[in-house]
Amino acid sequence: METALVQHISLAADANALRRGEASPSDLIDRLQKRFERINSAIDAFLPEADRFERLRRDAASLEERFPAPEDRPPLYGALLGVKDIFHVDGFTTRAGTRVPPEHFAGEEAAVVTQLKRAGALIIGKTVTTEFAYFEPGPTRNPHNPAHSPGGSSSGSAAAIAAGLAHISLGTQTVGSVMRPASYCGIVGFKPSYERVTTAGLVSFSPSADHVGFFTVDIASMQAVCSGLISDWKGDREYEARPALGVPVGAYLEQATALDAFDRQLSALEQAGCTIKRVPLLDDIATIDGFHQDMIAAELALQHRERFAQTSDLYRPRTAALIRRGQTVSPGRLQATRAHRLAFRGRLRRVMDAEGIDLWICPSAPDVAPRGLEATGSPAMNMPWTHAGLPALSLPAGQGAAGLPLGLQLVSRYGEDERLLAWAGAIEQMFPR
Repeated sequence: METALVQHISLAADANALRRGEASPSDLIDRLQKRFERINSAIDAFLPEADRFERLRRDAASLEERFPAPEDRPPLYGALLGVKDIFHVDGFTTRAGTRVPPEHFAGEEAAVVTQLKRAGALIIGKTVTTEFAYFEPGPTRNPHNPAHSPGGSSSGSAAAIAAGLAHISLGTQTVGSVMRPASYCGIVGFKPSYERVTTAGLVSFSPSADHVGFFTVDIASMQAVCSGLISDWKGDREYEARPALGVPVGAYLEQATALDAFDRQLSALEQAGCTIKRVPLLDDIATIDGFHQDMIAAELALQHRERFAQTSDLYRPRTAALIRRGQTVSPGRLQATRAHRLAFRGRLRRVMDAEGIDLWICPSAPDVAPRGLEATGSPAMNMPWTHAGLPALSLPAGQGAAGLPLGLQLVSRYGEDERLLAWAGAIEQMFPR
């Protein structure tokens, strides 16, 4: 449902018109500027930039000049892109949501940003992130209700899509930073398999858990992003029309509080002809969480070892606390946590094979977006899948309390990203907006 602050612009709807010349990037920017100047101050999705639209018009004119013939235009020609402010982008300062001076973590442009630019995307600007992509929030508000969190750490990236300020936005996930904001903001969030998209050129949190992710308003747009960006993407294959869906019942699922809504989502899927299997899984969720938290804390401490020693007083409390926790993790324990994630990935595959499950299905977040901007919500529903490095997707699937969005999380086997998106496209039709 669109409101004054919620509006959806679909890359899938605009891409063909842009490539055929029925619309121009400059026209899109003219329309975007009017909306941007009216609503960005209400949600704070993007960081301030002087002369943003003058730069964008120069970029658009350069793109149009380089590709005058429609048949030569790249797949994401004219797509409007927001970039989470932990990715380095030529011509922009990376601030990573922190008071630590940016020269401490400057670097070359992120490979995924370069690839998206080559594919024809135009960068609107940097989107707000929590400090170093952890829990200390920025000023961004949820377009569905500005009194509520948009989630984190990819807060600005998700809000920008929900508000109609971008076709695509870049995020990252180290625990739940793509799935949760997508759920809270009522959009599609996709985290490919670990290392399917390179993390080169971002301010790293935990190299063993960092994933690049994307936000769009619909699955067709996400398909366009992946096919235009990922060189070995095989999105043209045919897959079974209805996947077998596994519900991981037990202690993990019981962390969610909106289970009545989840039951209604499952009923809708069953009525549409999906097979649903309830499988006991993840009763050891506390142990898995301990491995993951020790791993990311230790790796964050290693990433920040020198700069934290020099500027610890500039770090916000929750970030500093995690770094200090990481400093207590022994090298042996860190090695064990890294080994655990691979063993856990294998365990999940064996269960899926034994039970005949194509996708795990579960809530994207425990409930709707929490009220207030002091916290970004719990990533508990995302942690195990991130720990295993599995491809995961959050799909808008109705509303919960106060009319706020609810997401449905779909998780596939490692490396089966194309299948996941294909099946998600079919499931999307079962939850019309």
